[in-house]
Amino acid sequence: MDVSKVKGIGPKSLLLLNKIGIYTLDDLVTHYPFRYDILKRSNLQEVLPEEKVIIDGKVESIPILLRFKAGLNKLNFRLVTASGVVGVSIFNRAFMKNNLTIGTNIIVIGKFDRQKNIITASDIKFGSLNNQEKIEAVYHCTSGLTNKNLTTYINTALLMNGKDITDYIPAYYQEKYQFSNKKTALNIVHNPPTLEKLKEAQIRLKYEELFSFMFKINYLKESHKKEATGIERKIDSKIVDDIVKKLPFELTNDQKKAIDEIYKDLTGKSRMNRLLQGDVGSGKTIVSVLAMYLNCISGYQSALMAPTEILATQHYNNICELLHSFPQDLSIELLKGSQTKKEKQEIYQRLENGEIDIIIGTHALIQEEVHYKSLGLVVTDEQHRFGVNQRALLNTKGMMPDILYMSATPIPRTYALTIYGDMDVSIIREMPEGRIPIQTYLKKEDEIKEVLELMNEELKEKHQIYVIAPLIEESENSDLTTVLALRDKMNLAFGSKYKIDIVHGKMASAAKDLIMQEFKQNNIQILISTTVIEVGVDVPNASMMVIFDAHRFGLSTLHQLRGRVGRGNVQSKCVLISNSDTKRLEIMQNTTDGFEISEEDFKLRGHGDLFGTKQSGDMSFKIANLKQDFKILMQAKKDSLDYLLDTKNDKEPLKIQLIESINHTAD
Repeated sequence: MDVSKVKGIGPKSLLLLNKIGIYTLDDLVTHYPFRYDILKRSNLQEVLPEEKVIIDGKVESIPILLRFKAGLNKLNFRLVTASGVVGVSIFNRAFMKNNLTIGTNIIVIGKFDRQKNIITASDIKFGSLNNQEKIEAVYHCTSGLTNKNLTTYINTALLMNGKDITDYIPAYYQEKYQFSNKKTALNIVHNPPTLEKLKEAQIRLKYEELFSFMFKINYLKESHKKEATGIERKIDSKIVDDIVKKLPFELTNDQKKAIDEIYKDLTGKSRMNRLLQGDVGSGKTIVSVLAMYLNCISGYQSALMAPTEILATQHYNNICELLHSFPQDLSIELLKGSQTKKEKQEIYQRLENGEIDIIIGTHALIQEEVHYKSLGLVVTDEQHRFGVNQRALLNTKGMMPDILYMSATPIPRTYALTIYGDMDVSIIREMPEGRIPIQTYLKKEDEIKEVLELMNEELKEKHQIYVIAPLIEESENSDLTTVLALRDKMNLAFGSKYKIDIVHGKMASAAKDLIMQEFKQNNIQILISTTVIEVGVDVPNASMMVIFDAHRFGLSTLHQLRGRVGRGNVQSKCVLISNSDTKRLEIMQNTTDGFEISEEDFKLRGHGDLFGTKQSGDMSFKIANLKQDFKILMQAKKDSLDYLLDTKNDKEPLKIQLIESINHTAD
């Protein structure tokens, strides 16, 4: 159900909700609070200086509005509380004046000056406190959309449209674990009566999210078993040894092991379904190139899919260069959306005739109009994870290719084996010799002058710089640095000498690609961005990464961002700017090992954004946390497999819906 059908949501509110990723009823009711404020009445007689106070009472006087220069204003009024009458001052809340009428019940949060008998408020809420705690949900919002708005929309949706919310826990497990129904659990999570009830509701919703996820993983695994008969190739192992010896560089032991595992897959009877996981710069590409080469000399075609055209082009150039040292000449082609219809038709024809050995492009490579003579291997880079429909599409063309996925997001092995339960996993931990480690610096906000000096040194050397901000624009109650504000600051410091531009996730793909291409060609010297560049283009000339509000990112995301520099042969730097959480950020100074960092990330904050931002697809859990909820995950894995394999429930509407949702996602 579209969120616009919820009572009270008009066109303006709809745009704001869309801005934070809320499009459907399900998106709205599962937009969970990121924290809870526990409101408990303070005793003003016992409050220490500078301690936060929470007090409730009735407004006793008409608020006086004072205005100052630079748009500042202040409201002053008296409040009758259980501890007596106190004065209240609050800045920049002129809009509240008409609502703060005499006799209104309010809750005031702020600091109490006992000498002056005045509370300087940071926030005012309408209502009153009982003698018990009041638990208030706090949501991620955006400019123009308040916490109060979101609370109203969510509660209206639960009240009026609760019957349209799908419950993904089968009745048997609801009964077994004595779970409440989904609507009740959602009501509690958004309006917790007690902390105990909140915990119970959270466990129930976490289980449901992980049950649905593991049902998908188990379904893909079982589907793979049914279609497991693969292409059996006859490849002499001496060919692999000869190629490895002739390479212009020495492979690491992990690379050799991964090649050996892939060789066994390619020459075995079962269809390959393998994840090749390795840190940025660990040398996954050469492993995948060798796999494609072995597939091609066996008489089959290979396809490599990348998330964007610009990355596909990068792969094409790198692979052409690598294959120079291989014994057999292969025909390699690049398929891009920007090519003319005639150029595409020619490539389609040559693919169908078997004149192309390796084709590189985006997801367009498996669309209906593309026909292969003998596709034997599909390599997918990063975000592209094949789903059921995509495999079915190849099957209908009479093809059962092996599949190799590449990922540069390091995940601890225990979790990888669970999360990627439908695949075999090869891991490359060692880094090739000769790679210069990136120097990481930790700076406070008042040390910005030193950061600008470091940036200036790099720019004078004709190097390029990434500057990262966590947000695109201001959101409610946020003082985080934004992309747009950073552009103004950078223009002030460097705009007269250097070209500065911005890129972020809300831009159209073509616009992002164009700016990345300009940056790659050094037409832009400073690129200000969000984490959209986390998995991206190699720019060997980019030697510095500056990350503002670094404490807002998971360590693994910081590591992925840092991996965007250090691609050339010069010493690269990464500067993390933060006034808080510096102890955690010191880990980034102490190691450049992505797997070690991911382990620390799990210890410190659970999976967090370990799997990237929402762009990365598969791993964006809304309420579950892979570390903290690992026991729930393991139970959900077992229960979902039992439910999947039990044929007695094959006609249950819920099971049919779960399978349909997987097929829909696969599209």
